[in-house]
Amino acid sequence: MSTYDVGDAFPDFSMETPDGGTVTKGDLSGAKAVVFFYPKDNTPGCTTEAKDFSALKGEFDKAGVRLLGVSKDSPKKHQNFIAKHGLTVDLATDAEEGGLSDELGVWTEKQMYGKTFLGMVRSTYLLAGDGTILRIWPKVKVKGHAEEVLEAARGA
Repeated sequence: MSTYDVGDAFPDFSMETPDGGTVTKGDLSGAKAVVFFYPKDNTPGCTTEAKDFSALKGEFDKAGVRLLGVSKDSPKKHQNFIAKHGLTVDLATDAEEGGLSDELGVWTEKQMYGKTFLGMVRSTYLLAGDGTILRIWPKVKVKGHAEEVLEAARGA
């Protein structure tokens, strides 16, 4: 699934944020970071995941860990998602073809109900302050995931 592995340098990226700014790999450097990829704003699993990470944001902050949620949704959709659910986690748009999710192999062919389509595989990356991948969670199940990532980040 992922074309990167633990110990590899996380790829460089630049993505648009909901406020019209950009976030880059350099913005995450100097401290641990969690980058979680999810399929679509305002869908049940994605909403739960973003709310779970938002609920634990204070704990991630205390542990010195930056959070970044990534989907292909537009900055405007991210703004609505944040407002509707009171999210505190940072989000970014990876809508560009050949972007970060393509590079990592998490934007890929999926199948549902006999149909094949391109979609985001829910995945999470824990990064060291130097941008090295410390841990990867491929094909994430949402329940308890944010807590598991927090514990791993504290122990890394």
